[in-house]
This record gives sequence, structure tokens and C-alpha cells, in this order.
Amino acid sequence: MALFDKMPGLFSSDMAIDLGTANTLVYIKGRGIVLSEPSVVAYHIKDGVKKVLAVGEDAKLMLGRTPGSIEAIRPMRDGVIADFDVAEEMIKHFIRKVHKRSTFSKPKIIVCVPHGATPVEKRAIRQSVLSAGARRAGLIAEPIAAAIGAGMPITDPTGNMVVDIGGGTTEVAVLSLGDIVYARSVRVGGDRMDEAIINYLRRQQNLLVGEATAERIKTSIGTARMPDDGRGASMQIRGRDLLNGVPKETEISQAQVAEALAEPVQQICEAVMTALEATPPDLAADIVDRGVMLTGGGALLGELDLALREQTGLAVSIADESLNCVALGTGKALEYEKQLRHAIDYDS
Repeated sequence: MALFDKMPGLFSSDMAIDLGTANTLVYIKGRGIVLSEPSVVAYHIKDGVKKVLAVGEDAKLMLGRTPGSIEAIRPMRDGVIADFDVAEEMIKHFIRKVHKRSTFSKPKIIVCVPHGATPVEKRAIRQSVLSAGARRAGLIAEPIAAAIGAGMPITDPTGNMVVDIGGGTTEVAVLSLGDIVYARSVRVGGDRMDEAIINYLRRQQNLLVGEATAERIKTSIGTARMPDDGRGASMQIRGRDLLNGVPKETEISQAQVAEALAEPVQQICEAVMTALEATPPDLAADIVDRGVMLTGGGALLGELDLALREQTGLAVSIADESLNCVALGTGKALEYEKQLRHAIDYDS
């Protein structure tokens, strides 16, 4: 009997994709998240023709380290497609990777998009997914997917506030009765934090570091608040000295990282404050009771919940699987499509 219970999962090829600026996650109906890889593509240009060499993990290792004939890029910028052809190749690659049996019917795919995406950007994502071999392409707003993935009771007639901090955008939304009451999308996320660290080191220490080093600093000792002792932990970093052009090793402390990240953190806090001001009073009362839920990879920045708590005076909690929340929520929308039909957009 157990085998027959699993049968629908074996033959169902419908999938949900969290097409993120930093990472792409694929959820297959009945199986959960089966793939999580960086949204990076490396290609070789010969006679004006692009030939894809690597996608995902392998391509990420090449970022900032490629010779002239090879280019490693991230086709997603600020949560939407920046390079149409390369994005299509990347989606095709990921679909093929999780979908070994090509004999089965074309899958139905639901993709999450930032709330602030324009109709043109939405059409680009839909076209890429259809060109990559989908039977139907549905779109779901990222804040709704994040809230579902975080286990928030969004179908109840109560106010829920979710702050999804991704690689390219931060989505702040107030949800009630399964839909968005108010949402704001600001183009600040993990990438902007990396840039802030790069710019800070260039200004303060005349040191030029790459994106990979900036990301490592952020994930290792990144913090949204100044450490209590005024210095905090520190780590060794390497880069190029801008004064004499030679490679150099130096130390960076948590206090310096907090200083570097002050601006992006402030922008996220302001977006939350703006959303609270625009929330209807009854829903605002619910948010005081329930607090604010943080999701997305950016939610893992040290003490970001405390920084938001100080600004808003509300209880701020981080979702259990904050990195996977959007993918899990998009997957649940696929599993419970009938109940969440109003949230999925199949034609625009």
C-alpha cells in the first residue's frame, strides 16, 4: 500500500521555483525542496554565440575569476530577470537537473515574483519558464509565499506582517484573508549589503575586495547593531591595496561591519516603519499582538531582529527555515492550489 501512496508523488512533475537573485530553489510536488543552487551562469563566447559552461554551484566558483573568453554572471538582478537568454538557460538547466525523466508530460510551474515587479518583468519571467518547457506558468507574489512558508495563518481575518529580505529586494507586506493589504518592495537586500562592505573597505582602508569576500564577511561576522564592547569579533581578509596595487591582508572587526551596513539596515527599518504607518488601524492592532516575521537569507544577518525591535517597538521573530521560506510557501501554493487559487496568477 505504501508504494501506491507514493505513486502520485512519483509521477507528478509539477514544480514550484523560487527564482531568487542569489539562489534558485526548486520544489517538486509531493517531494519538497529538491534543489538549491546559486543563480549564477558561466558561458563561453565564441563568434558571438554564447555557450553555457556551468550553472549554479560550479558557476559561482568562477565569479570574479574568469578569463576574457568566459563570463560568469547572475541573470537575476533585484529579484527580476536582467539577462533574458541566460535566465532561460539557467531555468532549463535546473528543470532538467531535477526532472531526469523527459518522457513525462511537461510540468506545471509556479514561480514567485517580487511584489514590485512590473507587468513587463512578470511577462519576462513567465516567458522564460514557458520557453524552458513548462505546460503552464503561474506567478505568486513573494510576500504571500514567504508568509505561507513561515507558517503564518494568512487566510484568517487577522493582520500578519512579513518582511522578506532576499538577495535583491526586501518585501514588506501586511496580509489578511489570504491576500496583500499593503506591500512595499525596496531594492535593498543581501547584494546591497555586500556592496556596502566593498565600498566601506575601499573608503576606509584603501582595500579592494571582491563580492565573494564581502559575502564571507557578511555571513561570518555581519551584524546590524554596534557590538556592546565597541569592537566585537574580527576576521582576516585579503584584497588589493589601492595605494600601491599589491595584494594585502588586513583585519576587519564587527564594529566596522556594523558601520558599513548601517545604511542598508536603516533602509529596511524605514520600509517597515512606512508599512506600519500605512496599515489600517485594526490590522495594526493585530500586528502589535503577533509581531513581525522575518524571512529570507537577509534575516540571518546578526541582530537584525533586535535592530528592528528597537526601531518599531514590536516583537520581531525570525522564521525557522528563513532561507527556504519562499520556496516552501510557493510549494505549498502548488500543493493546496484550490484554497490559494486567488493568490496564483496564471495569465497576465
